[in-house]
Amino acid sequence: MEPRYLRNLPLLGESGQEKLKAAKVLVVGAGGLGCPVLQYLTAAGIGTIGICDGDVVQPSNLNRQVLYGDAALGQKKAVWAKERLQQLNPHLNVQVYAQLLTAENADSLCQSYDIMVDCLDNLAARLLLNDICVKQRKPLVHGAVSQYFGQQMTILPGTPCLRCIFPDDSVAETQKESPENGIIGAVAGVIGSIQALEVIKLIVGKPCNVGVMTYYDLLYQEVDKIEIKAKQDCICQK
Repeated sequence: MEPRYLRNLPLLGESGQEKLKAAKVLVVGAGGLGCPVLQYLTAAGIGTIGICDGDVVQPSNLNRQVLYGDAALGQKKAVWAKERLQQLNPHLNVQVYAQLLTAENADSLCQSYDIMVDCLDNLAARLLLNDICVKQRKPLVHGAVSQYFGQQMTILPGTPCLRCIFPDDSVAETQKESPENGIIGAVAGVIGSIQALEVIKLIVGKPCNVGVMTYYDLLYQEVDKIEIKAKQDCICQK
């Protein structure tokens, strides 16, 4: 076994580590959440990692998007992230999709992967990814952050999904994240790390945060769990 994974083995065993190696995970969004997710999945030994992001690195990203520095300014996030991840662990297969997730490409992008990770920054794109995962009956690890706050929920086939919370597409227009809200970089690091752990637990069969939206107030270190009830007419129940 590769020495870099020795600290994984007491918890996952060699069989668990082999499951990580065989897994294919698509991270949608390589920003504040995506950076820690990508780093920890790479370090853990996920065999195939896809990076979907069409944006370029801007100066305002640098307080939280820790894969990038000044040298990356103006460069495609997905391309630059791959280079950094290969430095961290050169034994993995990293696929780059330097494009935004759209209704036209979402189905084909997700088709080749076992698990999708929602590291997006707007509700409309999250709902699109949610719908594709429900359609393809694949797990989705959701996360979101703003200011000092974050949330996380894991969605499996047949369990409550984001449409159980936001059934109407029109609400996405009122839920756009604003730069004026601000974000402390470490908040994205905390939630992204939790998402990465959820992916690892899914792969090796450990308990996950399914059917519950967990809210983190990291200013006051408070956690609130809200059970999400599946709506009878939701797409996840069809």
